[in-house]
Amino acid sequence: HPCGAVGSLSSNRRQTTRMSTFADLGVPTPLVDALAATGITSPFPVQTLTLPDALAGRDVAGKAKTGSGKTLAFGLPTLTRVGKGSPRRPAALVLAPTRELATQIAEELEPLGKAVDRTVSVVYGGASMETQVKKLLRGVDVVVATPGRLIDLVQRGDAILDAVEIVTVDEADRMAD
Repeated sequence: HPCGAVGSLSSNRRQTTRMSTFADLGVPTPLVDALAATGITSPFPVQTLTLPDALAGRDVAGKAKTGSGKTLAFGLPTLTRVGKGSPRRPAALVLAPTRELATQIAEELEPLGKAVDRTVSVVYGGASMETQVKKLLRGVDVVVATPGRLIDLVQRGDAILDAVEIVTVDEADRMAD
């Protein structure tokens, strides 16, 4: 996949100012409606810059401050494009460096996933592995995971990643530390 260029907001302003709603950016109606039900009706700049490329299936790299809308910038295209997972085989993977961030991402994406018939589950250390494995065995479309727990699940055979279509690494700079 070609990588969508994510430049500064000012360099892309001419291309994006006419796209002022999630629908304008290509987000499907069920997700637009689910966002509106939570009071989210206008995209943040990082979403305006990344959604068209990500929804088209292009690889995108973005950097923005906390609270800038990055989760929806990767979450909406993931929920739009991802296929159905099967037992032990999620179709999308979101990696996060901490259980707090993984939980936050899953909590934001789970209700949106319901709007498009996609399931989201979170796996991280320090929580019951049995509960997490049961969800994986039922089949999960999007898994949000910390690396340590994901490695444990893969080594045990409880998570098999050969069907993953979409991968997101959130806070990649922290993950490289």
